[in-house]
Amino acid sequence: MTMKFGKLAAATAVALGLSGPAWAQVEVEWWDFLAGGDGVRMKALIDQFNEEHPEIQISGTTLEWGLPFYTKVRTAVAVGQGPDIMTYHLSRLPLALEEDVLSPISDADLEAAGLSKGDFFEASITAASTDDGQLMAVPFDIHAVVVHYNRTALDGTKWLDADGNLTGISSIADMTDLLTWAKGEGFSDPLSFQSEGGGGTWRMFYTLLRQQGGEMLTDGEVLAGDNMDKAVTAIQTLADWRAEGLIPEQAAYEASVALFSGGKSVLHINGVWEVPTFKDSTDDGSLGFEWFANEVPQMMDMPATWADSHAFAIPNDPDMTDEKREAVLTVIGWMQEHSLAWAGAGHIPAYKPTVESDDYAALQPNATYASLADNAAFDPRSKIAGVASPVYDAVDNLIAPAVHGFLSAEDAAEQMKAQLQALLD
Repeated sequence: MTMKFGKLAAATAVALGLSGPAWAQVEVEWWDFLAGGDGVRMKALIDQFNEEHPEIQISGTTLEWGLPFYTKVRTAVAVGQGPDIMTYHLSRLPLALEEDVLSPISDADLEAAGLSKGDFFEASITAASTDDGQLMAVPFDIHAVVVHYNRTALDGTKWLDADGNLTGISSIADMTDLLTWAKGEGFSDPLSFQSEGGGGTWRMFYTLLRQQGGEMLTDGEVLAGDNMDKAVTAIQTLADWRAEGLIPEQAAYEASVALFSGGKSVLHINGVWEVPTFKDSTDDGSLGFEWFANEVPQMMDMPATWADSHAFAIPNDPDMTDEKREAVLTVIGWMQEHSLAWAGAGHIPAYKPTVESDDYAALQPNATYASLADNAAFDPRSKIAGVASPVYDAVDNLIAPAVHGFLSAEDAAEQMKAQLQALLD
């Protein structure tokens, strides 16, 4: 195995008293887009790797999240100036294939990293592969939206079971019932999320669409057949909640988090990456109530939750040496084996041995919502979808305004279909 070879090389070098230029040290250039708590945890993992592997040293650079990162990758790889390894959203994979910026990862590569496809959740492997099954990146996590909730407020109600988990929400009517009750109890914005547009509104819309079995894209057609009706239903559901004062008016991301932490919302649907925020607030006593998180309830025909994955990708560099690629695979394998630390950021590791471990089972609320890995609804596989894509633009320009009453759900869905279809034709 590559990892064992690397450790042996390091031990041999130490035993021989070699250091610095007297023995080969491989430097791995690393790019990521991880800020905040994610960035802190990843930097800690990089530091630990470097400490344990004197023969391989990761040189990390954090770039701006979203379109700036992917633009930088595309231009750098095109001129042969890309990194040796980078983080990548699997929702961006279709566009990456069109741009030819990724190096395929073979079964032999995985074996060299001490891994196999069977080590990962099926949904993440599918998202990391081409339609014909060629792996293009190695998933590191599944990150999805979860419902963060105020246990203190719900204590003694029909919506909290004996274990303190949400219960009794199996339809839109059930959710509306809970939110209406919370409004009457003094919660000004019972369900908070990033309602002004952007990622938050897309994740809510897509979750409701997929819970109906809806598809954004079918054989290259946007909202084909009855998917149009399902999109309208998803938008109208959010618009009805807004009209009834059950979700906030055009809340920015930070404001939506503050509504929950400040006791204005009883529920907050947001990414698992906010779990550390509420954990920290609980630990320092600033939250003011008991908090927990569960998988978003099934309110329609099937369980489904918007999801994406951070993955490790190798840029398409024909000049990469075998030695450098071996070092990169060592890094990837080591990161998977140490992904429990990444779970501390709220993410569900894509590496099943971590999720199946006793240590992970003790990690709360993470272990409770790990079930969503089986219901993960990844973004449509298309160059127009994924992080910082035209789909996100359509949410900002059409879905969010419809939610807030500036145009009808039908008009928003029809215009979205027309705009996105034009990009595919």
